[in-house]
Amino acid sequence: MMMLGRFDMALPEALIAVLLGFAVLYLLDVFGRKRKDREPPLIKGWIPYVGKALEFGRDPSTFLAALKKKHGDVFTVRIAGKYMTFVMNPALYPAVIKHGKQLDFHEFSDEVSPRTFGYPPIRSPKFSGLHEQIQRSYQFLKGENLNSLAQSVVENLELVLRQDHMTEGSQWMTDELYGFCFRVMFEASFMTLYGRPAQGSRHTQMAELAKRFRKFDAILPFLIAGVPISLLGAARSARKELKCFLQPQKLASWVAPSRFIQERVEVFEQYHLLGDLDKAGHHFTMLWAAVGNTVPASFWAVYYLLMDPEALAAVREEVHSVLEPGSEWSHALTRERMDNLLLLDSALSESLRLSAASMNIRVAQEDFTLMLAPDYSVDLRRGDIVALYPQSMHMDPEIFEEPQTYKFNRFVEDGELKRRFGKPGQKLTYSCMPFGSGSTKCPGRHLAVLEIKQFLSLLLLHFDIELLEAQKPVGLDLSRAGLGILFPAADVRFRYRRRTV
Repeated sequence: MMMLGRFDMALPEALIAVLLGFAVLYLLDVFGRKRKDREPPLIKGWIPYVGKALEFGRDPSTFLAALKKKHGDVFTVRIAGKYMTFVMNPALYPAVIKHGKQLDFHEFSDEVSPRTFGYPPIRSPKFSGLHEQIQRSYQFLKGENLNSLAQSVVENLELVLRQDHMTEGSQWMTDELYGFCFRVMFEASFMTLYGRPAQGSRHTQMAELAKRFRKFDAILPFLIAGVPISLLGAARSARKELKCFLQPQKLASWVAPSRFIQERVEVFEQYHLLGDLDKAGHHFTMLWAAVGNTVPASFWAVYYLLMDPEALAAVREEVHSVLEPGSEWSHALTRERMDNLLLLDSALSESLRLSAASMNIRVAQEDFTLMLAPDYSVDLRRGDIVALYPQSMHMDPEIFEEPQTYKFNRFVEDGELKRRFGKPGQKLTYSCMPFGSGSTKCPGRHLAVLEIKQFLSLLLLHFDIELLEAQKPVGLDLSRAGLGILFPAADVRFRYRRRTV
């Protein structure tokens, strides 16, 4: 009875404390930020701190479209304590993308990436010059370096496909499409970057590693949002195990890593204040960068082809055209030949247009006036986030006719790739932006596109593939909106069999 009485007394005290907390937040909100002249319209929402985070999280595109209709091309929204100024007119994008001094991405990435992947911030006197050396390492993901990466990618893809999915005879095998894409792409990407084991052709722990990766990846939006990983127990242990697998002593025992990873290993060795798990955190960041968006992009590329028999037949015929009599497929699918497959390129660009929902972010470094056009400017405050949300552009019917419809040849015109689209009477510098923009554009995008093209090519060369009947069309999972390629809302069953050529 005494304990019950104490509980009865504690309950109103706790309730009063909660109400006081909300009252403080409300007062801060009431007497807090007000819109000034020349600033964009301000939408704060009625929930202190949270603002419009819930509405944005449910369906960003619909939410932003409604605000654009009401407030115009530029407006500021409070989302989870941050003030985000959205620029919704793609004709105004260049002013944001090319504006370097007062709008910067690094303040955001320097905070989020170390917290998410578990390593100390590198912009510190402790690690002088490290950031610059890391940036220089990205040169090994483009240009002539892509030729050797292309060979490695296709060899690893074919190794996994042959050993796991090519049975004798021509019987049909069934699987879930996203799971299939994940297993193949994850292992092939891992071996391409970090190399193969000294003994045997494949890493024996790859299935467990992939399982841990998916567990971590599932809670990534919470980490990006600032939820401490200590509150996400399963993710915390998954991250630790993934990092342990990528410690320097393990990497040193593997054969034929990419020049990109070799360069980063050599750079990290120069910094003795970086512990082994810190270095592993950097390597884990690159693993996620190589897989996190590439796998769902691969899924959508395959899925849309399977949903469109005409597209599937046309792209398969084009892929076969790169083969020379007697040539081995792993040597035929070179970077140069992949670049010349226009329909394959267009089909991939179209699936990316439909599934990409990245948010391009810059942080205002000071109070200043942003000139968006010769006769249009807005005032911004230090610390405000300026955001572009290209999915709204990708779904604009004035830019892309019937934007909800998959058209595999949309990006081909007069026998050449079509990269520029526009509105009636208006040319646009940017019209399709699945990989970010300007200085924040994904440095690994060339490798990602190449790998997806090679994966698609090998599937079309090696297998007959088709979706199982009586399945609902797959929608987009909006829970990762803003982070890149959206996941499917559900997996889909398909079947495949070895193809006789």
